[in-house]
Amino acid sequence: MADRVRRAELGFTLLEMLVALAVFSLAALALVRLQGVTLRTAADLDSKALGQIVARNLMVEVQTDPLPPSIGQADGDVTNGGRRWHWSRVVKPTDDRRLLQIDLTVDGQPGASPVALSFVRVVE
Repeated sequence: MADRVRRAELGFTLLEMLVALAVFSLAALALVRLQGVTLRTAADLDSKALGQIVARNLMVEVQTDPLPPSIGQADGDVTNGGRRWHWSRVVKPTDDRRLLQIDLTVDGQPGASPVALSFVRVVE
């Protein structure tokens, strides 16, 4: 009898090993999926941050130009950070005739959400 107890205590049964392997596999798959989501999120944040820099650069150009932009819509392309960015700008008058409202949208990658920036500029 003591001999049987010792043999039972020596190792795991096949069923215990299969259950442990299944639990480990599920945990490993969850970590792999989490890594994929993390990489996509980091790439999206990088694109979003660079898009914001492009939008702010365009805003500074509009703000420092001696002539105010004409009312209406305009668009164009600019290269920044090794990428090509498409921008569109809508200029509208405000209730105060001395100010213009400018809505700027910058789009850089297909599938990524565009960056939007709104600001006002003094008409001189």
